[in-house]
Amino acid sequence: MSIISNPRVEAARRGENPAVVRKMLSGWAVMCDWQKLPGYMILLADPVVESLNDLSGQERKQFLADMTLMGDALLEVTDTFRINYQILCNLDPILHAHICPRYTWEPEELRTGQVNHYDWSAGPEFDVHRDRDLMNKICMAIDNLEDIARI
Repeated sequence: MSIISNPRVEAARRGENPAVVRKMLSGWAVMCDWQKLPGYMILLADPVVESLNDLSGQERKQFLADMTLMGDALLEVTDTFRINYQILCNLDPILHAHICPRYTWEPEELRTGQVNHYDWSAGPEFDVHRDRDLMNKICMAIDNLEDIARI
């Protein structure tokens, strides 16, 4: 396994990344920089590796379980009807998963396509003050869902 560094993960470890929702077993649940779709999140792997293939079998299972747990939490606390998951690692070559809520209020031509069809420059960007309430709800939902999974 090739471990590398990433400024966002390092800031999360120091408690200095304001987008962190919560520490997960496989990494960090953080709000995406772009919030056109409220609750759009990213799971940053920690330790930082280049791809899912760099993880052992159990580490892979945990990363994917954490990713879907984040999606379950979004389904619980938002009015999303579906969650899209993506692991690309093309532009930012570290393992991270996009957890993207999809809403019925999205224009159909965008709702049925990939989230990258949106104009990301149109914002809104993540705002810790505006998004804090949603972040807290997501965190509490993850806590509750983890507790249920352990029973």
